[in-house]
Amino acid sequence: MTNEHDLDAALRVAVELAEWASQTIREGDAGASGPVREKAGPADIVTDTDEAVERHVRSVLRREFPGWGIEGEEYGVEEGVSQAPHWVIDPVDGTTNYAHGLGWCSFSLGLARPDGSPLLGLVADPWRREVFTAVLGGGAHLNGVPIRAADHTTLTGHVFMTEWAAHAHWPGLDALLTRLADRHCTARVMGSTALSLVQVAAGRAVAAAIGEFHPVDGLPALLIATEAGAVALPHLPAYDEPLLLAAPEVAAEARELWQSTVGAARPRQ
Repeated sequence: MTNEHDLDAALRVAVELAEWASQTIREGDAGASGPVREKAGPADIVTDTDEAVERHVRSVLRREFPGWGIEGEEYGVEEGVSQAPHWVIDPVDGTTNYAHGLGWCSFSLGLARPDGSPLLGLVADPWRREVFTAVLGGGAHLNGVPIRAADHTTLTGHVFMTEWAAHAHWPGLDALLTRLADRHCTARVMGSTALSLVQVAAGRAVAAAIGEFHPVDGLPALLIATEAGAVALPHLPAYDEPLLLAAPEVAAEARELWQSTVGAARPRQ
């Protein structure tokens, strides 16, 4: 059972880790980050920085919260005690950008219940020195200041964030982008799932979507966005399921586009 004191302590440690990780990422670059190595393929890569950040974060979390589980992008799952929450870590979300010297990547850290629902989320942008945080029921914050999703009433004229599935388009994405263009809604593909999703929380993007939800980079941002008032479809995606986030007043319009493009492209269960 996780209580309010536990979450306060978890948030404090998470923010301290974000500060350390952000500095470590900034101090690296395409050369200093070490050799780029393939994981699942040429578009799925890892650097020494990814691994060093995750090792350090894991060591701190094991020390501070010894009974809690950990799932990380680079080193997999460490089980916690029965019914304990578990951490999710993406040490560098946007490794391709980072390895090529493009300043758009993030550090992502979250805490989830045993059923996978989020309790705490943090996404740090090292380059802009921004730290997005949320605790369940406590609203969303950017550098400690409360934030809310935009109050726009239409997609037209605003920004829609999305990401490829690594190097590839995902089913329904091309049709969705076409429908967005028809509405004069500008799409952006920036290269970090977590950082793109939290732009909805900050009110900078009117909506955002990904084709495959992975808790290590999606769960913290999902909580931050919904605590900022954004609408999620579905409310809590299954692994590899698409996710749509939208500002509340455009949620109905975004949902219609989503269902007629991405929904129509998905195989029926």
